[in-house]
Amino acid sequence: MTFTSLDAPVTSVPQERSIVTAVPGPKSRELHERRLAVVSSGVSSTLPVYIEKANGAILVDVDGNRFIDFGAGIGVTTVGHTEASVVAAAAGQLQDVIHTLFTITPYEQYVRVAELLAEHTPGDWAKKSVLVNSGAEAVENGVKIARKYTGRRAVAVLDHAYHGRTNLTMAMNYKAMPYATGFGPLAGDVYHAPSSYPYHDGLNGAEAAARTTTWLEKVVGASDLACLVVEPIQGEGGFMVPADGYLPALQEWCTANGVVLIADEIQSGMARTGRYYASEHFGLEPDLVLTAKGIAGGLPLAAVTGRAEIMDAAQPGGLGGTFGGNPVACAAAVAVFEAIEDNGLLAEGERIEKTLTAGLEKLAATYDIIGEIRGRGAMIAIELVQPGTGSTTKEPNAAAVTEITTWAAQQGVLFLSAGTYGNVLRFLPSLAVTDELIADGLSVLDAALARLS
Repeated sequence: MTFTSLDAPVTSVPQERSIVTAVPGPKSRELHERRLAVVSSGVSSTLPVYIEKANGAILVDVDGNRFIDFGAGIGVTTVGHTEASVVAAAAGQLQDVIHTLFTITPYEQYVRVAELLAEHTPGDWAKKSVLVNSGAEAVENGVKIARKYTGRRAVAVLDHAYHGRTNLTMAMNYKAMPYATGFGPLAGDVYHAPSSYPYHDGLNGAEAAARTTTWLEKVVGASDLACLVVEPIQGEGGFMVPADGYLPALQEWCTANGVVLIADEIQSGMARTGRYYASEHFGLEPDLVLTAKGIAGGLPLAAVTGRAEIMDAAQPGGLGGTFGGNPVACAAAVAVFEAIEDNGLLAEGERIEKTLTAGLEKLAATYDIIGEIRGRGAMIAIELVQPGTGSTTKEPNAAAVTEITTWAAQQGVLFLSAGTYGNVLRFLPSLAVTDELIADGLSVLDAALARLS
């Protein structure tokens, strides 16, 4: 398809699931054979169906099967697949300037994204940003900036964290397999502190925070600690929502000890939880905030945003990169911010939480392998346990998650797994998902749980 005007082509897909072949179908199987010959086996796929187009909350594969997407590219297409205003903004920018490199000859789009980040990240103070390409790159730069500002070496993270696949972020992850196994040596001076996991540890926020900070003082030493990196709601770790008061107590400790508190909002930010940033749910105002995934509607863009005095600690030329803050991605990001406001998407996140949680509570009343329902907005999860252990040992049931995700995909519903022990089923739909699609997806989940019973 070619076009010469600023009007972008619009993809329109019926917002309902429809399975017309086996899954995967013949065209997907053919493509998969081609893939096996040329793509590294280290790049695995959850489901070998090959997507041809997408719109709203629906994916369409090359065989014509339509899937309800409860993953959104792991939280990327938050405003919906091929959202018209985002497509139009990117298409228009493609015809003006694709690339110059901001650190050589800058452009307005980068500046506008930084202005929007300063406006919408938590904290009422002067803020500055650096734009990069990916979540892991944002983490690396956040740590680098914190070290430069404090003059300290050590980095602390929380148990069950996930921060990326680069050398530093592999060391910051809680789980080695598959992200770090065999890829060492890993970066040093990274320390893993106990986190707040109310379903399993039973601690209130003050108790959990005291455990975390005591561990940091004893094992690392506050005077050597450059930063503490936290996910306000942990993503890959299983959508753990910390106990009330936990995060503000960590912030108070960090401020008192000159430690930079970094909120990794890569998965939980950009209206995902019914707020622009999940930190807002907890009264948390981090020194630095990391943004990626949903910021540009599917185009690669990420950011480190924070207190101006911290961000300015880096010497000129110390931050940046060839593609960081690309004009096309920046134009898309501006459109995403505008879509959140114009379409009332924060309220849509609250709607999705209410609808999804109510449906899951009905299922939990029937199936005792649902140990806990947790999350905020369009970031909800259920932790599955062995039958009869939900209120006692809470023994993980990873096999159930595998069976559910596999069978549901055959029916046209894409769920994601998560959790340190692989026993969490997570729901990350776009904010365009309708109540009808949620109900349909939950009906498939109900049937999958019934099969297990």
